[in-house]
Amino acid sequence: MFQQRPPFKTRLDAGRRLAKRLRAFAGTNAVVLGIARGGIAVGRALADALSLELEPLLPRKIPIPWSPEAGYGAVMPDGTLVLNEETVRQLGFSKQEIQRHADKVLQEVRRRQRVYVGDAQPQPLTGRTAIVVDDGLATGYTMIAALRSVRKRDPARLVMAVPVSPADSLQRVRPEADEAVCLVTSRTPWFAVATFYEEFPDLSDDEVIRLLRGER
Repeated sequence: MFQQRPPFKTRLDAGRRLAKRLRAFAGTNAVVLGIARGGIAVGRALADALSLELEPLLPRKIPIPWSPEAGYGAVMPDGTLVLNEETVRQLGFSKQEIQRHADKVLQEVRRRQRVYVGDAQPQPLTGRTAIVVDDGLATGYTMIAALRSVRKRDPARLVMAVPVSPADSLQRVRPEADEAVCLVTSRTPWFAVATFYEEFPDLSDDEVIRLLRGER
């Protein structure tokens, strides 16, 4: 795909490069909201570069039961649910089946929430800029769920920032935010976020916790 090497070395590198595009928010009351797990690493580097606070977000895709790598929507801990309606029609799921699948995913989402933040409540966003970050978009439905959930917290401005995205996913997500920043937009028919990074390891819960604490 690339003539020499992928555009980003690591998620931290991608976060530092995003910070250059978002430097207008440096030292303001903006909050970086990183989507767990990979977006936490990108968000850590971004928040550090701009002297901003970092908070985790925990959307999770709703997998197709017989093909768990594929999803047909996403859900947030507060119950915000986003569906790929075309895929739902093709699969023929009833509302009851969708709710059952979503409830199962919510169990894991809320487990992660307890592990990452315990009983801590999300900080107020009223009157502040919320910068929602991930390590890349795939279909975009997970990001849409995150943005809609954050929008309920009444930020003054909602920014979506990712290092890389397919062009169609970026177009799908863009209307959900007041501003959308993407460093690399891909128009190739085959797309995987991992191929845009030299190093793209899975992150453990312990690694996420360390990043949230400001450790590298």
